[in-house]
Amino acid sequence: MKRNIILKEILALARSLAIALICVLIIQNTLIVHALVVSASMEGTVMTGSRIVGSRVAYLTNEPARFDIILFKAPDEETTVQYLKRIIGLPNEKVEIRDGKVYIDDSDTPLDDSFIMEEARGNYGPFVVPADHYFVLGDNRNNSYDSKNWVNTYLARDRILGKIYIEYFPTPQLLE
Repeated sequence: MKRNIILKEILALARSLAIALICVLIIQNTLIVHALVVSASMEGTVMTGSRIVGSRVAYLTNEPARFDIILFKAPDEETTVQYLKRIIGLPNEKVEIRDGKVYIDDSDTPLDDSFIMEEARGNYGPFVVPADHYFVLGDNRNNSYDSKNWVNTYLARDRILGKIYIEYFPTPQLLE
């Protein structure tokens, strides 16, 4: 008799754990995106070893915007490699990097890059971003493999996995 009660409790616990696991998998694959940051390309904003979380549905009703931090599938690789970068150039814009400063559509004023950790170097471009594509850069510009270096320079919109909102480990912080 006591054995039947224990067996029923174990089965109830197993059922609860299975339901919880299914809910987590559904949420993880449809609503949220998370990752471990393994490179220094965003240092200054998101440190190597941090864990991040964002929304997979952020761009269902809104278009990606300049300066959004996104997680995406690597454009030059058909593997599961994921990158974390900041959107700099929007569809149909001309992007040019002169003396480390980013200029959009031949503006005389560079973009505000107060979030980068050190003065960027180099000249790249000009790049004309195709429709439904983005030009992305890491905040650690001098140590980032990004649009300025890729074979496939532009990130297709359908490769974006989500907009990143929170760095939750080791030091929680909002990224907006």
